[in-house]
Amino acid sequence: MMMAGKCPLKWLLLSLLCHLTVTLAVTTTVPSPKKTYIVHMDKSEMPADSFADHLDWYASTLKSVVANPDSAEDDNTAGEAAQRMMYSYETAFHGFAARLSEEEAERMEEGLGVLGVFPETVYHLHTTRSPMFLGLETEDSTSVWSDALTDHDVIVGVLDTGIWPESPSFNDTGMSPVPPRWKGACETGRGFTKHNCNRKIVGARIFYRGYEAASGKINEQDEYKSPRDEDGHGTHTAATVAGSPVEGANLLGYARGTARGMAPKARVAAYKVCWAGGCFSSDILSAVDRAVADGVNVLSISLGGSVSSYYRDSLSIATFGAMEMGVFVSCSAGNGGPDPISLTNVSPWVTTVGASTMDRDFPSMVKLGNGQMLSGVSLYKGRRILSTKQQYPLVYMGSNSSTPDPSSLCLEGTLDPHSVVGKIVICDRGVSPRVDKGRVVKEAGGMGMILANTAANGEELVADSHLLPAVALGAKAGKAVKQYTLTNSHPTATLAILGTKLGIRPSPVVAAFSSRGPNFLTPEILKPDLVAPGVNILAAWTGKAGPSGLPSDHRRVRFNILSGTSMSCPHVSGVAALLKARHPEWSPAAIKSALMTTAYVHDNAYHPLRDASTGAPSNPFTHGAGHINPLKALDPGLVYDMGVQDYFEFLCTQKLTPLQLKVFTKSSNRSCRHILANPGDLNNPAISAVFPEQSSVSVLTLHRTVTNVGPPISTYHAKVSQFKGASVEVEPRTLHFTSKNQKLSYKITFTTKTRQPIPEFGGLMWSDEKRKVRSPIVITWMAPM
Repeated sequence: MMMAGKCPLKWLLLSLLCHLTVTLAVTTTVPSPKKTYIVHMDKSEMPADSFADHLDWYASTLKSVVANPDSAEDDNTAGEAAQRMMYSYETAFHGFAARLSEEEAERMEEGLGVLGVFPETVYHLHTTRSPMFLGLETEDSTSVWSDALTDHDVIVGVLDTGIWPESPSFNDTGMSPVPPRWKGACETGRGFTKHNCNRKIVGARIFYRGYEAASGKINEQDEYKSPRDEDGHGTHTAATVAGSPVEGANLLGYARGTARGMAPKARVAAYKVCWAGGCFSSDILSAVDRAVADGVNVLSISLGGSVSSYYRDSLSIATFGAMEMGVFVSCSAGNGGPDPISLTNVSPWVTTVGASTMDRDFPSMVKLGNGQMLSGVSLYKGRRILSTKQQYPLVYMGSNSSTPDPSSLCLEGTLDPHSVVGKIVICDRGVSPRVDKGRVVKEAGGMGMILANTAANGEELVADSHLLPAVALGAKAGKAVKQYTLTNSHPTATLAILGTKLGIRPSPVVAAFSSRGPNFLTPEILKPDLVAPGVNILAAWTGKAGPSGLPSDHRRVRFNILSGTSMSCPHVSGVAALLKARHPEWSPAAIKSALMTTAYVHDNAYHPLRDASTGAPSNPFTHGAGHINPLKALDPGLVYDMGVQDYFEFLCTQKLTPLQLKVFTKSSNRSCRHILANPGDLNNPAISAVFPEQSSVSVLTLHRTVTNVGPPISTYHAKVSQFKGASVEVEPRTLHFTSKNQKLSYKITFTTKTRQPIPEFGGLMWSDEKRKVRSPIVITWMAPM
């Protein structure tokens, strides 16, 4: 636009024309379009001496944003702000809804007490949900897949139970030839030939020596001693990572839609390390070693074991080596929740993934004989259908005791057929697999099952493809149905199974089964790193097992719905493949950082993420940095980068002997330089400040370095949470970058005000005009010994 005062003076005769041109340019500027945004406010931060009430505060906050900064006080600003404000929220949610331009929304985020600014979401009916839910696919058919990434050559190694190559999810139509750099092999065996590999499945290997040494020779009549997957778990995870698009995918009519992996054009290399008797560490170590040599870019490992130390954990050692070779490693956090300190795979060089829900559900209802209606979930679809117009006898083999017994858990051999034939049986969740309880009920003659959560599982609802009509209920509804059954002389119920429903709010919610922190090996390293969809995930399935996975299940399906951190891990692996394709020069640490600092900590109802086990807000011990946000991760602005020596220096703080440290040095002559004052100085995106038992230590300073991967010239400003027990100071509070890949450092100092009995949680945000780089903060005061 031509600016006033810039017309050449010697062209005085044209000054009028110049003036008219300027006027026209100014008056015809198209105003920025305005959209509805939800502004989440921290009610406690309202300056009490400045505003009569929160409505006054909200109005003032909005007025400060819509005011024209280039003009004097505009009497119309207050009126315009009043017109812009659509709703105010005071009970279940604190804040307001207003029409804002994108620039105004960005300014709003910097306001006092503003927790977040969220664009209004339009809900539509869609299915096979992960890509849409994660923002990889949009309503206008644009997606991250539509650009140059569609032909990338990133290879993801999946350590699991093998692969079912005939699944349409591994169709290689339209894929380019396998890159020459690939050194992998397609091993053959029973049911698996060279032709089962293609441009999608570029490699398949098996690792069984450790297993056979412990368990004896594999019975090749009962089990495929080849990469073929009869269990289904490996096929499901591989398809979640990089499955090709398959239209009409569904499980028995549920979740119908187009199934695709997170990185549908990535290649898959299957490394079979798990057998009928388990997964052995020597096999896993060999598989990781081989995968790195083969040339994988990403490793997806949905398994784990107990952790006693870094140097005794073969997976920790193996993944250190993979990281050293530039391979990104994603591991499942484990399914030991909601118990605290239940994590596996806690090494800082791996990305540890917890599980969360999506906005899709499979609703069902239980109608009791007293008319009470209870909501649950189910994936049952079979010949035996209970009439919703008929009530059936209801039985519970337990008591009013809060402790389940073998009969109430419906364990093998505990149900008396005389007591359950023709009835709906209530089974408590726990000990045995959920689907196996249904089998026990069916074989005892039961008509149906109600699977009741105990307190440990809370209100989390996990759907299963049962062998008989069955509905899973949360803990409150489960308690109600048991109370009704035990206090009524003739209790009855009926079950209604209602199909697939989208747009569930709130979501995501952290799964109750998702393993929790803190990291007992090193509390200064926050784990898990983040959460991703891991509940009711549809993906490819083996042709050798039914959807329940039980030997007695003779149904065969092409797709199955599973839950677990095993399902959340490949979501992150696939997104990491996309990041590697977009930024091939990024290190594993840079990719991990991009995933963590762009993660979000609010659900689609604009509330903080919640924990399914309690219904209360979750915290970084549960969700890490937050929920994965792939599109934001592609352009994170800043990353917390690290190399091999950085991680080795971390190990030097772990009181390992020279011999123990040597486990990680392999053939190199790497040595400790002692550049980290404590483990918390590792350049991790998450910040965990741990004060020792000695109360005399009241000040703790941690250091971080960020690398600019955004615009060469950019300025970031710091904003940090307030804590009850400590004051927090960031120095410097502004970072000025003048070039791409420039590194700048800052320090963050915690000064104890009052030692707190439990950890405190918050965050540090570095933001420029467009990007926000968020680090979770945990402050822990160790109790005196």
